[in-house]
Amino acid sequence: MTISSIDIVFFMLGIAILLFVAKLFAEIAKKLGIVAVFGEILAGIVLGPTVLGFFFPFINDVLFPSEGARKMLLDIIANISIVLFLLVAGIEADLNSVKRQGKVVFTVAISSLVVPFVVIFFLATIMPEVFGGPGDLKNTIFALFIATALSISALPVIAKILMDLNYYRSDLGAVIIAAAILIDIIGWLLFAFTLGLIGKNESSYIPLYYVIALTLLFAFFMLTFFRKLMHKTLPYIQAHFTWPDSMITFALSIAFISAAFTQWLGIHALFGAFMAGLAIGDTYHFKEKARTTIEQFVNAFFSPLFFGSIGLYINFITNFNTILFLTYFLIGTILKLIGSFIGSKMGKLSNKEGIAVGFAMNARGAMEIIIALVALRYNVINEEIFVALVTFAIVSSLLSAPIMKKILSIKMPTKFYDFLDSNAFIYTLENIDKFTLIEKISEIIAKHNNLDSEIVKSAVIAREEVMPTGLEHGVAIPHARIEGLKKPIIAVAICPRGINFQAPDGNPSFFVFLILTSSKDNLKQLEIIADISKTFRKTDYISEKNFPVNYTEFLALIKSGSK
Repeated sequence: MTISSIDIVFFMLGIAILLFVAKLFAEIAKKLGIVAVFGEILAGIVLGPTVLGFFFPFINDVLFPSEGARKMLLDIIANISIVLFLLVAGIEADLNSVKRQGKVVFTVAISSLVVPFVVIFFLATIMPEVFGGPGDLKNTIFALFIATALSISALPVIAKILMDLNYYRSDLGAVIIAAAILIDIIGWLLFAFTLGLIGKNESSYIPLYYVIALTLLFAFFMLTFFRKLMHKTLPYIQAHFTWPDSMITFALSIAFISAAFTQWLGIHALFGAFMAGLAIGDTYHFKEKARTTIEQFVNAFFSPLFFGSIGLYINFITNFNTILFLTYFLIGTILKLIGSFIGSKMGKLSNKEGIAVGFAMNARGAMEIIIALVALRYNVINEEIFVALVTFAIVSSLLSAPIMKKILSIKMPTKFYDFLDSNAFIYTLENIDKFTLIEKISEIIAKHNNLDSEIVKSAVIAREEVMPTGLEHGVAIPHARIEGLKKPIIAVAICPRGINFQAPDGNPSFFVFLILTSSKDNLKQLEIIADISKTFRKTDYISEKNFPVNYTEFLALIKSGSK
């Protein structure tokens, strides 16, 4: 196939639009407390036949045609992306945590995977039509796939949920993460076996029993001998080559070699990339900087393109089957909860912990979507099944965090910037005293929140007169409790010349936070003040006296944690 100059032009334009929209939607998703990958998928749905193709079919056909050179180029990018994404997933998995947690991890992982897999495989074999099984494929292949897809969990999503809940480093969090890692490894082996069956029926010249044997041998080799080889090789590369460039190049090379081998076996490149990531990431010689660089590289470019491309060629509205989605959701969720609860009780966890583990393991995501996409390309499933699986992955992940939070009675840490009023921001170079500044801030915060400015000023000044509110590190926190206030409100004043709030260290205050909280909520005010103090204690925001002049610059400074 010849690739013309105009093909390259529109391919580049399509890539730019997809990358920008996918990253934009990912950021919006994160602000809403949703995993970024779902924002990236939504971007593809908007740019694909579901939305853009419906309203502006000509633009959709030009940017993202369903066939031809541009489609081929995007498919190549998607294949590279999936290899790199699975490399990162493997690198992030901590095999040692599986060993450390012992019996409880094994019982939770095996029961959480085996119970739904066995039941769904049995049902899909005798009643494939219930799961939307195509009639032109052997039931065994479809049953294996659907059982695998509905019984696995999503390690990256689970890790993100636990981090968001501030539960990642708890004892139960460690059990959940270790079990998810074990499920990931077994899940890929199951999927590799299924792909081996497909390869036998389609194009692979390697006998099926050879494929299965070589797959198991490859997995064993990567997790044993190759891990030890990496432990000895990486220090040599670090000592004699440019670091971290050479380390990253080496890791990428290993990933693509492993991916090429498993693709040749007929079980898809993604399995090889995942196993390479497990082997490379398991040694402490693969330093954090190299891990972070690869992860940022993949998440900034390849991940948005890959997950964004999922919705480019499928209409999610016309192919959405409500009955099929509800079938997957109910059967997959109920069996996952039962399996996880059984494993948790075998591991001596409490009933409450067992239920929480079940909802954590029920979080689906990138792995299920990737498996579904590969199955779609191999014609194991149709577009209706694919859409139902992707929707199930999104919904199950969205439900996991709030349900776990409720079951475990998790109290989220207070972040002061969640209560900032973007309209109540002052940048002043005036030489004024603290009471004049408090009056100015109080008037602004009262105006934008329908409060009585006199009441606010009097309350804050009265509190300041009782005890100065200057803190160390150039911060002051004048505050008051206001009757009838529904939620905390924080105004910010940036004062490059400094104002004397009588801080303990004797220094002037450059960052002044006026904090208003409800008169009935004493604890929230203390939590906000503690978070402000902690934030400015960790980083020196005034070392260069390079102060933000507007609210956007201020928020960027705080969230980046540096100049």
